Formats: sequence, structure tokens, C-alpha cells
Amino acid sequence: MSKLLVASRNAKKLAELHRVLDAAGIVGLELLSLADVPEYPEAPETGATFEENALAKARDGYTATGIPCVADDSGLCVDALNGMPGVLSARWAGVHGDDVTNYWLLLAQLTDVPDDRRGAAFVSACALVTGPGPEDAVTTRGQWHGTIAREPRGEGGFGYDPVFLPDGGDCSAAELTPEAKDAASHRGRALELLVPALRKLA
Repeated sequence: MSKLLVASRNAKKLAELHRVLDAAGIVGLELLSLADVPEYPEAPETGATFEENALAKARDGYTATGIPCVADDSGLCVDALNGMPGVLSARWAGVHGDDVTNYWLLLAQLTDVPDDRRGAAFVSACALVTGPGPEDAVTTRGQWHGTIAREPRGEGGFGYDPVFLPDGGDCSAAELTPEAKDAASHRGRALELLVPALRKLA
């Protein structure tokens, strides 16, 4: 059984990768989270792009543990805010990971923006590092297009899910089942593109 470190303490991200592996029929990979390995210094997310941040996280994990490592960096890019919050999504309101404060600030910033100009996309970059060299890294990118709601809806998901209305439906991302979200979401798409490399690892 090969080990794969997921550079996150977020149980929902781990479960999401589990579902992607199951759907692809990949067996023989034991997923570990950061809670399962000795603590190591994690570099701050200072990359200008999602890809840079994901790759830095995956490299840190591999270097510290010697275990192949997958990491993601994702965020919400809003058209009316010139692509912001972008890589700053998790700390948009000033405190890292305060989801509710982040999305209420976003809604306040878009108060005067009409419905037809509330377009947005969730973006996720996933990186897999399996060795020390540049050839041992794979990076993928997934996008999920939609619009920003006027108020939060739904109890599921995390981050900006309650205020994101995916194109082609009338539910917020927080109102979708985990399976429906995986099938459409930015992270689900990015992870799916990693499947060939993960299959090789298994």
C-alpha cells in the first residue's frame, strides 16, 4: 500500500480526494493528512498564483516527510473585483480561514453590482510531488463558473460555497450533495486531471 500525504488538515478535502480515487477505481493508496505526520514548518502562501502556492505546499510536504504529497490552493475570482479575492480568498477579511466573515465582506463589496455583472469562478490548482526534481511534480487546474448570490444559502460545503451559484442550476454550492459538488467543482476537476499520475503512484 503506497502512502500519499495530503497537505491539509481539512477533513472535507481528504474525503473529497477519497471520493475521486474511489470513482476512478484507484486502490492501494493510503491517504495521510498533516495530522498523521510529525509537524514541520509550512512556508507561508506568498505565491502570485494558485499553482505556485499548491506546488510550494506539496514540495514542503514531500521534503519534510519523504512521502509523495498532494496539495491544493484554491479561491474565488470575482469579475467585478478584477479577479479578487483570488489567492487571498482564505484571508479576505483579514483573518485566515474565517469563512463567514470573508463571504459577508464579499457580499458587502458587491452590494451595488447588478445581477448581470456578478460573474465569478472558483479556481483550484492541485500539485503532486513524488520526488526531489522538477520532473517529479505535476500541476493541474480546475475552474467552476457561476455568479455571486445576494445572500448566503445552504449549510453544506465550506469557504464561499453559500454565496456561489454554479452556472446551469439554481442551488448554491452549499446546497449541493457532496457527490454533485465533486462532479462539477473546481477541486473535483483539478483532482480528476491528477488521476493518471495518482494511478501510477498506486
